[in-house]
Amino acid sequence: MTTQVQKANSFTALHVKGSPIILFNIWDAGSAGVVANAGAMAIATGSAPVAMAHGFSDGEKMPFEQALTNAARIVASVELPVSMDLEGAYAVDPSGVAANATRALETGVVGFNFEDQIVGSSDLYDVTTQAGRIAALRSAAEIAGVNAFINARTDIFLKSAPETHSETMLDAAIERAAVYAGAGASGFFAPGLKDEAMIERLCAEVDLPVNIIALPGTPSNVRLAELGVARISYGPVPYKRMTTWLADAAQEALGSLT
Repeated sequence: MTTQVQKANSFTALHVKGSPIILFNIWDAGSAGVVANAGAMAIATGSAPVAMAHGFSDGEKMPFEQALTNAARIVASVELPVSMDLEGAYAVDPSGVAANATRALETGVVGFNFEDQIVGSSDLYDVTTQAGRIAALRSAAEIAGVNAFINARTDIFLKSAPETHSETMLDAAIERAAVYAGAGASGFFAPGLKDEAMIERLCAEVDLPVNIIALPGTPSNVRLAELGVARISYGPVPYKRMTTWLADAAQEALGSLT
């Protein structure tokens, strides 16, 4: 059986600029098995689909204990590396981040999405504060002996409509990426960014592997690879497509005798 340490190393190696790892985000052990059987190289949760599948809204509304139990069940259900969307680590101060990251690693996951938005608000942590939080997460991984992949997310672009994205915003993202890398981040996640030129510049000027989410209106996966992206994820898209189908099928069945 492949160990957690081995899975962590292999997961990190899958992040290659221009040859991205595809992460079709899942929400529970059942969906993880489906995606694994479809040929996935790794498994990744998304906080929104995990929460919604368990009757909660996104934004750390799902109890942490329940999120950990769900992660452990996913890890046990597949042989692939599993990355967990840790949101803001259910903590503000670095000590809390480290403690919760340690508990998450105990489930067997090998990576985290870790966001810089202050959960429950529309604000971002200042870059220095968030760097300290990333450093705490990295320290926890080192103590655990796992080279966890910390996918440092910035919500700069997700907070505004794509047509308003500017070079100033991109400059701020690039600055954050550099600071986050210095604090121990393994990758840089810019959800909501869709402009080809901006994605290309981000990939060129950021040393970390860049993650783009395949939301409607985002360039194709082939084009994202050409732009230098190293990780393509799907976030809540698979879950929302599944629930749309479920609603349509249910309505058809329930109305079949009328």
